[in-house]
Amino acid sequence: MVPWEIKGEEFGNCNCDYGCPCQFNALPTHGNCEAAIGFKVHEGHYGDVSLDGLNAVMLASFPSAVHEGNGTMQVIVDDKASDAQREAIVKIINGEDTEPMATMWSVYSAMAPNKLETLSKPINIEINIEERVGTISVPGVFETVGEPIRNPVTGDKHRVRIDVPDGFEFEIAEIGSASTEATGDIKLSLKDSYGQFCALHLNNNGVVRGAT
Repeated sequence: MVPWEIKGEEFGNCNCDYGCPCQFNALPTHGNCEAAIGFKVHEGHYGDVSLDGLNAVMLASFPSAVHEGNGTMQVIVDDKASDAQREAIVKIINGEDTEPMATMWSVYSAMAPNKLETLSKPINIEINIEERVGTISVPGVFETVGEPIRNPVTGDKHRVRIDVPDGFEFEIAEIGSASTEATGDIKLSLKDSYGQFCALHLNNNGVVRGAT
């Protein structure tokens, strides 16, 4: 197994209501799962291949709950990545060189046998975890915009977090509202649904505890 480690940030949007039932071992809000998730790697490596400063995206669609499988996923990697860097990121997101089900990537990959061609595209990702704002833009493929949840009476920003001590993705995530329009091979049209902002620190064995 090639050792790898990633420290960075994540902003994702799925089609479920705020809170995302998956985080509570419940079934998805609408019976299916659709998601666009962006990853900013601040520091990372795969073996001796540096992944510092790269962006990546995963688009996914599952006909029912993720654990029921038969999903479709597509990985998009920063066009500034070298061939070795691109191969490394794809392997990590496809769950390779990872203990089975130890990361969200391993889970999604195992449940998505329909893997579309990896794309190399310019990826712009902006994330402010504390403020619950973010954008992901891949020209010609999709755009995601995130903002804080608003109190329906006062319009004030509402802050809520999800703490998952034994999770496979993060320790604590700030929750917001997000919208996605995707027109590529995986088509999404999500409006004011679950947005997730979190720090990432993962390796072959899953979340590195107490580090984010």
